[in-house]
Parts: sequence; structure tokens; C-alpha cells
Amino acid sequence: MSSPKFPQETRLEIPPGPAGEYRLAQVDDYRTVPRARFPHHPPFDLRLRARVSAPDLPGTWGFGLWNDPFSLSLGFGGGARRFPALPNAAWFFYASPENHLSFRDDLPGHGLLAQTFRSPNLPGWVLAPAALALPLLVWKATARPLRGMASRLIREDAVRLNIDPCAWHTYTLGWQARQVIFTVDGRTVHQTAVSPRGPLGLVIWIDNQYAALPPAGGLKFGTLANPGPAWLEIEML
Repeated sequence: MSSPKFPQETRLEIPPGPAGEYRLAQVDDYRTVPRARFPHHPPFDLRLRARVSAPDLPGTWGFGLWNDPFSLSLGFGGGARRFPALPNAAWFFYASPENHLSFRDDLPGHGLLAQTFRSPNLPGWVLAPAALALPLLVWKATARPLRGMASRLIREDAVRLNIDPCAWHTYTLGWQARQVIFTVDGRTVHQTAVSPRGPLGLVIWIDNQYAALPPAGGLKFGTLANPGPAWLEIEML
């Protein structure tokens, strides 16, 4: 399957603003369908050109495939009814230094990453009791063992990319049932057997959010100030 019919050119921009206010610009192809009916399965190839307004934008931005695991949507505003799930994703993902988005100590948790997650597709009622443990993630004494449990349940792989994201680059993501291949400007930058379980949706976004669950600390999350506009430009290929 090739890239879906997104607009040929897309500019996603968030305005300047202080911390404490969430700012998001996003396009996706799954908002109105339940997770079980997300549109993409392997084999799937995504190919696009992209650049951003600054190399060190506060928050996150990226593009790729995921199962929208962390949102809680009850069907309001035209969205589909959706409960939290374990993460499945394959994407190019930038996270500013305030973030630490890895359950493993040996993988990068921020920067510009080629990253994958693979988790069991468990029903929501199985995960509901685990929500009771979420407050324990804010304390260091309990966060580390819970993080270790998550690392055994959720497989992941990632590499940090050493490129200038402000320049135009051609990014490709090839999702197969048993591997994912990432390339930048025709060069393979990451190849991994940690392939996410489908179905997945395509997402392209930029925001000012951060979340961190570092090896030695508790969970932290919030929003960051951005003194000027921040944008991500995409050309689908």
C-alpha cells in the first residue's frame, strides 16, 4: 500500500504562547473510526519530504504510524469511541530534551528518532486495572519497577538521527510484518525487527507537549512555552 491521499503539501503551525497551554496542529486519517478499523496494515510505504522551523523546537513533532494509544475519546466532537491501549507505532519522532519517551535504559528518549513500538493488542477491560497504578509513576521508588515491567511487555527500538531537520529531507518508512526500514535521502538509517501490530493510522503533527519517564525518576508531563511560531512543512511523494 502506498501513501494515503493526504494534501500534496501541508504546513502545520502552532502559534507562540506560554507554558500551561496545549497547542497542537495535526492531520491524520483515523479520527472518526474505532481503533480496530484503523486503515493501515503491512505492507505499507510512506514517503514524504519534510522540514521544520527550528532544530530545537519545544515539544514534539513527527510523522508515521501509530494506534493512538494514550488518548481517551468517548465519541464527542465527531471522533470515534476509543479507550487507552498499549503502544504500537513506527515513525520519525522528534522530542525536545524535556521529554524521555523510552521504557528502556539503552535507547534514546529524546532527539530526532526513527522509532518503533510493538505491544499486545489487549482489550480495554484488561488494561483498566492497570490505570490504578498510574499515580505510582510519579514517585521514583515505584516508577522504576513499573517502568521495568513496561519494558518487558512493550518491545521498542530506536536510533537518534544526526541530520538538520530545518533542511528539506526525503523520509521513507517501509512497514513490513516482520521489519521496519527507515531511510533519509535514500540512505537506510534504521532497520528493525520490532514491527508494530496493526491496524494503525497515519499521523503528522507538531505540538508543545512533553512527557518524561526517565530511568532514575518519576513521570513528568506538561506543556512548554514557545516564544515564536513553530511549523512543520510536508510534501507527500
